[in-house]
Amino acid sequence: MASATMKRVCVIGAGVMGAAIAAQVANAGVRVLLLDILPKDEGADRSGVARAAIARMLKTDPAPFMSPAAAKLVEAGNIEDDLGRVVECDWVIEAIVERLDAKQALYRRLDAVRRPGTAISSNTSTIPLAQLIEGLPEALRRDFMITHFFNPPRYMRLLEIVASPHTDADLVERIAQFSDHRLGKTVVRAKDTPGFIANRIGTFWLQHGVNAAVDLGLTVEEADAVMGRPFGIPKTGVFGLLDLVGLDLMPHINASMKASLPADDAFLAALRESPLLSRMIADGYTGRKGRGGFYRINKTAGRVKESIGLVTGDYGASSKATVPTELSRSPKALIASTDKLGRYAWTVMGATLAYAASLVPAIADDIVAVDAAMRLGFNWKQGPFELLDALGPKAVAARLEQDGQKVPALLRQAGEGTFYRVVDGETQFLGTDGAYRAVPREPGVLLLADIKRTREPELRNGSAALWDIGDGIACFEFSSKMNAIDEPILKLLEKSLDVVKQRFRALVIYSDATNFSAGANLGLALFACNIAAWGEIEKLVSTGQRTLKAMKYAPFPVVAATAGLALGGGCEVTLHADAVQAHAESYIGLVECGVGLVPGWGGCGEMLQRWRDAPGAPHGPMPAPGKVFETVSVATVSKSAAEAKSLRFLRETDGITMNRDRLLFDARTRALALAEDYTPPKPPEFRLPGAGGRLAMSLAAQGYHRQGIASAHDLVVADGLAEVLTGGNADYVDTVTEKDLLALERKAFMRLIRTGPTLDRIQHTLETGKPLRN
Repeated sequence: MASATMKRVCVIGAGVMGAAIAAQVANAGVRVLLLDILPKDEGADRSGVARAAIARMLKTDPAPFMSPAAAKLVEAGNIEDDLGRVVECDWVIEAIVERLDAKQALYRRLDAVRRPGTAISSNTSTIPLAQLIEGLPEALRRDFMITHFFNPPRYMRLLEIVASPHTDADLVERIAQFSDHRLGKTVVRAKDTPGFIANRIGTFWLQHGVNAAVDLGLTVEEADAVMGRPFGIPKTGVFGLLDLVGLDLMPHINASMKASLPADDAFLAALRESPLLSRMIADGYTGRKGRGGFYRINKTAGRVKESIGLVTGDYGASSKATVPTELSRSPKALIASTDKLGRYAWTVMGATLAYAASLVPAIADDIVAVDAAMRLGFNWKQGPFELLDALGPKAVAARLEQDGQKVPALLRQAGEGTFYRVVDGETQFLGTDGAYRAVPREPGVLLLADIKRTREPELRNGSAALWDIGDGIACFEFSSKMNAIDEPILKLLEKSLDVVKQRFRALVIYSDATNFSAGANLGLALFACNIAAWGEIEKLVSTGQRTLKAMKYAPFPVVAATAGLALGGGCEVTLHADAVQAHAESYIGLVECGVGLVPGWGGCGEMLQRWRDAPGAPHGPMPAPGKVFETVSVATVSKSAAEAKSLRFLRETDGITMNRDRLLFDARTRALALAEDYTPPKPPEFRLPGAGGRLAMSLAAQGYHRQGIASAHDLVVADGLAEVLTGGNADYVDTVTEKDLLALERKAFMRLIRTGPTLDRIQHTLETGKPLRN
């Protein structure tokens, strides 16, 4: 089914979740009517509650809106004056207080004013769907469902949809398609059970994590070290995650579960009264939103990070805990370890994985939905059944039996096998009937991981590979850590250009990884500096310039498919592509000045060309260099793909894909379209302002320095950047070629990298991940 269209959506409830849901709908380019109650003060703005929510989101970090233009699509209103405008809307999302009586009263009011067939959904995660629709008119029940967004809605990809036997299946599909294509969600169909999928398993995991840490005498740091990276779980682990979501939320969730779960459910056996947690909440230690939580920053002691003792209840200096390397890299070895860390790992994960296996098909039809919900709802790298495969289903079942625990039927059913397998390049999953079926992919979803299971690469080295992704399109994949660009990547890209020229129609640059590329490999650069291998560094700069220009002028189109970070050299790759298909969450920027350098692989010239040739750009030698200087000198990074367009890191003609799983397919489609009658671009020529422009930029930088905004070394770096952007010794009457600009980049880059402050910046960034202001 094609992507469903929505002309207008109404969100009722302008609290944190409701407002953020409205923002994400607006990010999709759809108009939103955001309604809330009247303010308590008579004479106040009747739509002030919703209006204040919009204003608050414009100041929130991380930002709910992808651009200021999106914010303008949200219109504030109130449920007394504006509820009748629901007739204009195709979908109404309720996100009000979690009270059944209040929700049902609102639904009856909505039913009186909506158009027949308008979808009505609740964002609840605690009230069963059957209770929500009990006693409601049949027509309303037919159009009603639960759409459970995860917080924050812009960044969390999971959307759980729950339908009742009464719900119109076509309407559910319409909402699912819109949520997939336009809101960028991975839609998981959940059943009407307490907590649905992710919260049901996730809160069980958290409860066991807390219990076992107390029972086994672990510190919060030790518990989080075990329940984090070794299992592919975010480093927040258990206690860090509780601090993040809010400790005061857990009693409400647990109470809801206790009231709705059957008496024999394993979740109820894990529930305990916690005097420590009750005291923390009463004292305002509710996590990051409060005075702190299991961790806090003691400002009176000079911003010292502290953690609470689970037995004593007293705070003390937080000490970093680590899991031995040989155990951290192998979950199987970790749960087999007999020390307290190993016992903790097994106690928590053994119980959690067994619980997940016991819930299928009660909470979802298959294991694929459960794994997707945990990956996307709790940011696990692997879902419960993928983790079971990593540990060995038979071994886990045997360990459970050894401990006297019940082995779920589905786990027994896996027997000697696994929950997932690959047959003839097709990934299959074990169904509840014991038969294997293909893991479904929605039309328009293309994953490089699937392709890599069916064929060998055309080319490969330790940092990159070239793949045939079908339809005559090749895909160049970065595979280094953080996809940092090194010499092997550049060399393989050069070879790949020749292969594509001979055998393919176009090239896509893409990776399934979280980030497109964090930039050049600074660690290798610093090593070369430390041994004074200046010739090797200049060679790498020249190689990068030569390779990216060869890509730009290749006789076939190149499409860069960005997602996550595309910084420094990664940004320069995108700037040299014929087109970019960007995931909406692409954070793009030339950040070299932040480490005391200037862009060295042609980024300056590409940005000059974009600002000069932009529609409506002012004429003259200074506007384009001035804009580029303003952006690059302060290492500006876009906060979304939409913002990247306003910064000219992306062109107006570049595409934006909301759903990450659709990015490669969209990029391949774009490449195919460009391949028809493709002609490479012509090298640009520039008229740049020369010494006068450089002086103007220097004066601007000095002004920032006097204000304390720019450091002493910032002035040195800014001068190097200004020299490139203004054409060096050229005058406005001179023609500056692309080759001239590359030479200026190399000169400025090599001069700066030899300075002590720049080397200090590089080392500090590598050690801390943060910029050094020196």
